[in-house]
Amino acid sequence: MSPLSLLFVTVFNSILGLSVLFPVLAPLGRSLGLSELQIGSLSASYALMQFVMSPYWGRRSEAIGRKPVMLTGIVGFGLSFLAFAIVAQLGTAGTLSHLPLYLLLLASRLAGGALSSATLPTAQAYVADVTARDDRTSGMAVIGAAFGLGVIFGPGIGAALSTIHLLAPVYASSLFAAINALFVIWRLPEPERRKAPRDVARLGPRDPRILPLLAVAFAVTLAAVGMEQTVAFYFQDRLGLTDRDTARHVGLALVLYGIVAVFTQGLLVRKLRLRPSALLRIGLPIGTAGFLLFMFAHGFVPLSLSLALQGFGQGLIVPGVTSAASLAVSDEEQGAIAGLNSAAQGLGRALGPIVGTGLYQLRPELPYALSASLLAFVWLISRANSRVRAAVAGSPSIRG
Repeated sequence: MSPLSLLFVTVFNSILGLSVLFPVLAPLGRSLGLSELQIGSLSASYALMQFVMSPYWGRRSEAIGRKPVMLTGIVGFGLSFLAFAIVAQLGTAGTLSHLPLYLLLLASRLAGGALSSATLPTAQAYVADVTARDDRTSGMAVIGAAFGLGVIFGPGIGAALSTIHLLAPVYASSLFAAINALFVIWRLPEPERRKAPRDVARLGPRDPRILPLLAVAFAVTLAAVGMEQTVAFYFQDRLGLTDRDTARHVGLALVLYGIVAVFTQGLLVRKLRLRPSALLRIGLPIGTAGFLLFMFAHGFVPLSLSLALQGFGQGLIVPGVTSAASLAVSDEEQGAIAGLNSAAQGLGRALGPIVGTGLYQLRPELPYALSASLLAFVWLISRANSRVRAAVAGSPSIRG
């Protein structure tokens, strides 16, 4: 297998472990007596630490190599999920009262976010190491396809395991991480460009080459996460489902979402080889339409199809932003830009659960109205502002 194919397997395994939890976190939290805002804060704390730590891990991967940093992220993820499962098990048994339970769950998520934030920026920098600049968008789409494929299988596995117990998917996530760590140790090679020690490039978030792209990455992630953290509540409340029925229905809907994302990034983006600017120009309106339709959908099928449309748009947007950021800097700055890009996304993931669940408590449709507005705003700015337009132009050697 090529290094890019091996990296695909690594990222897929990581996302599989994470997405197994998607359909069960909301009903699990409610079964433990947590409020929607507390459940949202568990996701927000995880993402907040990713925001804080991603730039460090990106620079660290330049200094000591991609493989050891990626391994740190995977092992940290597995241990934190195991701790989360044990604490939740104690809460289910009544051993822990409400406040200690919530604080220990929060601590496990903070530790998990700090360590697991090493994985994605290192994977993005790894792609930059093993691809030419003309192939960078196609290479970044491989990560997106792995992400989407993980989202296909993860929620389905989570929904199936939830029929045994709501905590079964959490234990499974820890097991997936252990398997993934062994795969990285035995199979994933260190890129040739990173085998020799090198100085770490200093790249700041205010650099004019990347500042507009970091802002776009933040806004797009905030829009997506606001939906992701409330979608289970929305299905449960709109369709009148039980906790376990919610996990099953949301799992199936997210499987469809993942299929569309994999098709878009794994086939369309790689085949069409569009510039990053073209991917954003097409993807942002499609994603906006998906959010708007989701607001007004009633019934399982319309809700699921709205999610699929949004996933199609997201499948174009994400590789567009990521590849534009990579192409904006030199080869010596790939670890740094990958860390900063992951930090911008991490900030969106940190605020998304709080904003999404907070708006949901005011009115269920509000999170999706905000998400649609954010994507529409980014599309307008990317078309009207010359600085943003230049930042997302991508490599002139790729047609679009």
